[in-house]
Amino acid sequence: MGGEEGYRSVGYFTNWSIYGRKYFPKDIPAEKLTHVLYAFGDNRDDGEVFLTDKWSDCDIHWPPGDSWNDTGNNLYGCLKQLYIHKKKNRNLKVLLSIGGWTYTQISKHLDGPASTPQGRKKFADSCVTLIKDLGFDGIDVDWEYPDNPEQGQQLLLLLREIRSAMDAYAETLSCGGHGGKPKFLLTIAAPAGAQKYGNYPLKEVAEVLDFINLMAYDFTGSWEKNSSHQANLYHCTPYPSCTPFNIKSVVDAYVNAGVPCDKIVLGQPLYGRAFQNTTGIGSPFQGVGEPNQDAYSWEGGVWDFKALPRPGATEHIDEEAGASYSFDAAAGTLITYDNAEIARRKAEYIKQNNLGGAMWWELSGDKPQGAGSLIETVVKELGGHGGGKMEQAQNWLHYPDSQYNNVREGLPDNPV
Repeated sequence: MGGEEGYRSVGYFTNWSIYGRKYFPKDIPAEKLTHVLYAFGDNRDDGEVFLTDKWSDCDIHWPPGDSWNDTGNNLYGCLKQLYIHKKKNRNLKVLLSIGGWTYTQISKHLDGPASTPQGRKKFADSCVTLIKDLGFDGIDVDWEYPDNPEQGQQLLLLLREIRSAMDAYAETLSCGGHGGKPKFLLTIAAPAGAQKYGNYPLKEVAEVLDFINLMAYDFTGSWEKNSSHQANLYHCTPYPSCTPFNIKSVVDAYVNAGVPCDKIVLGQPLYGRAFQNTTGIGSPFQGVGEPNQDAYSWEGGVWDFKALPRPGATEHIDEEAGASYSFDAAAGTLITYDNAEIARRKAEYIKQNNLGGAMWWELSGDKPQGAGSLIETVVKELGGHGGGKMEQAQNWLHYPDSQYNNVREGLPDNPV
């Protein structure tokens, strides 16, 4: 791998998107992205990392290219389609994202393995096995979150172990005809709350990583007392109740802790959070609403961006907070989300502060390309779809040690 510095555009693809959301690998705007984070892997008590949905990940056959008559042990599923995306878009890198809220916050699966040398080594070695087998360009660790500085140090040790294992494997790969050795990538999803990132040795962590995906969203929700912004750029002095957190203060804290600006990738939401029975932004509310999957709401109070604004609602820009929201005065419902104007302002913020690019959670929530896509909007502002100021770094396609015949052979050029 090699390339020139530039802005990154990073999108999470979830392996459950193919079910109710009906969002498939073919829908990924691969030509607009520099990285896809494939979510989520999990780990066992001994640290071994594994895929969480073998049918979605490796088995489901996609027409027209996947045949039931192939011989040998072959990879199918979403991961085959992502490899095909990589062949067609050589600037696209695919990382396995391990963890997430359910596995690391609710179930605490990382706490045990990260705390011992044996667990960290098992975790790292199994990451390399998955890279070998499935054609990943690296690993994204999403530990939500280390609960204290001791666990922050354990995260650092885990990342160093993964980095060492990936680099050692890269050394074994032949350079003959394949453009030299790969540089497998290592990233994390990192928190925006001071009580969380205060447990991280941020400078040392940044030194191990290629970049940090800053989760600059979910600043508010059903747990708050007032309707407020969930991903605002700035603090609102006249109405502080509408900005419990803000992006500027978080970015400043990371930089002051020693994280290079260009390693901070600014996370942005492709969804909105609702408040019911409220009179407006910063005001008390009662309830957030029930899910309505027919209208792209998969949990109570959360709406895909592609379903916003809702009928009867009017969009507003909060100039001082650098945020947008919609409000249906008749229904008393407010939804906080990024619209296209705020997406453009965030792209400007990235440029003005020399940040490393943009990240989105998660791809299925966006509007289609050409129809108001936030990803398309931001990438255009950062440097254009055809390269420009976007990072140019070729992916890796040579996986001679895969257990899968078709991955070892580089996969046919069948369509995504």
